[in-house]
Amino acid sequence: MKQSNKIIGRTAIIDVDSIENVPAKIDTGADSSSIWASDIKLHNGELSFVLFGSNSPFYTGKRITKSAGHYTFVKVASSSGVRQIRYVVVLPATINSESHKIRFTLSDRSTMLYPVLIGQHFLDNRFLIDTTQNLPANVQVELNQAKSERLGSIKRGESRA
Repeated sequence: MKQSNKIIGRTAIIDVDSIENVPAKIDTGADSSSIWASDIKLHNGELSFVLFGSNSPFYTGKRITKSAGHYTFVKVASSSGVRQIRYVVVLPATINSESHKIRFTLSDRSTMLYPVLIGQHFLDNRFLIDTTQNLPANVQVELNQAKSERLGSIKRGESRA
């Protein structure tokens, strides 16, 4: 197997489906990649969804539609062992100035620090992980503040879509 010499940190800023500067966690412990999606609907064989939630700074409200054959679903187990069925779609993404097509499971990541998780199926043979590389401190602070605000709105009963 060919080993990559491209290095990525334990976090990265990526562009996904033309949404720029999205923070992502690089997670070698996760099999698949996952992205925050909301308003997920299946109608007449078409899957539609919106990336992120209305309380996310990355939310555009743009609806993405995938026709039959361009999405699938998988059973995934969380780190706590809870099993879910999630839809899987391929989305364009740019990481380290390189364009990729990444298979993402769609999930509600509103309570997570990072709206995108990049898992080992994508990382294998593409990147070496340097755990000393991380997002700048000011970006980390902004992520923590945004997460606190989302969790506060959830506790107050506001929409987390």
